[in-house]
Amino acid sequence: MNKKLILMLTIVCLIIFSFQVAFAAEATTSKLPNVKILATGGTIAGAGATSTTTVGYTAAVVPVDNLINNVPELKKVANVSGEQIAQIASENMTNKVWLKLANRINELLASDDVDGIVVTHGTDTIEETAYFLNLVVKSNKPVVIVGAMRPPTAMSADGPINLYNSVIIAGSKEAKGKGVLVCLNDAINGAREVTKTNTSMADTFRAPELGYLGYMQDNKPHFYKQSTRKHTTKSEFDVKGLTDLPRVDIVYGYANNSRVMLDAAVAAGAKGIVHAGVGDGSLFTEVKEGLIDAQKKGVAIVRSSRVGNGIVARNGEANDDQLHFVASDTLNPQKARILLMLALTKTADPLEIQKMFWEY
Repeated sequence: MNKKLILMLTIVCLIIFSFQVAFAAEATTSKLPNVKILATGGTIAGAGATSTTTVGYTAAVVPVDNLINNVPELKKVANVSGEQIAQIASENMTNKVWLKLANRINELLASDDVDGIVVTHGTDTIEETAYFLNLVVKSNKPVVIVGAMRPPTAMSADGPINLYNSVIIAGSKEAKGKGVLVCLNDAINGAREVTKTNTSMADTFRAPELGYLGYMQDNKPHFYKQSTRKHTTKSEFDVKGLTDLPRVDIVYGYANNSRVMLDAAVAAGAKGIVHAGVGDGSLFTEVKEGLIDAQKKGVAIVRSSRVGNGIVARNGEANDDQLHFVASDTLNPQKARILLMLALTKTADPLEIQKMFWEY
């Protein structure tokens, strides 16, 4: 066999081999789930002055494409793409950003080309955004909210592994139908129960009484339970077409209280008030009078508790039936506020709103 023929056969073999490699790579990629990352800012997108700066850093400066590129391992577990919804520290989260985010998620999940959503978010209000989305997302596909307690510039940054884990969960079959999830520090929490319990520790997100839904281990989600309350596809709430939500304010309970803050909220146009009462939602006498006056003006009143755990019993520390108040069940004040805002888009009847608090 002459040299030219050998050379030609070698070239043909190399071409065939390259096509086989390309086809195998394409086949592998096509088998991966398609996960969309929607970025809103927060510490996970922050930057500090030094590698040891874990407080006093600047949040919400790193764009979503950089977040993705900084975790190259994502390409091995999903076909990921990013979109910047907002670039804010989460203490500046607004109703308008929530509505924009929710509508975009519903739009994306309606497509066969998207298998799951990850939302990057600041930790200060991550539980509120998660619960809001839990009530208005119209799909059983996974939606996972993720954040970080340390910025990407810190030597102990937790954002990359949190993002990696969240993408795996969002692309998994196991997470379908479980409502909106929050994943940090290898723990998987449900949106309704999760809360931030520590100002700065990496394991801050917990469900103190009801517990985690599961864990991330060995690059896999392991679920042990799920919420029994209505969410996502079972929810009656729909934000499509809404440009804002009814104003609901939280009034805090404490010793030697007064109705000054309550009256100010009502005067400012609040359609609903959540009272974060002491104990089992107890009411200071003067505040109780103010809440009665507000209810007579058509303001919806929800009794919650500042305690953080336990059921606020209806007709326990106040005669809710007689006063036309609503008991928050186990929802903390900030989540009770979200449910009340959405409830007021449907009805102002306190008995109907109470039913929603039992169901959601």
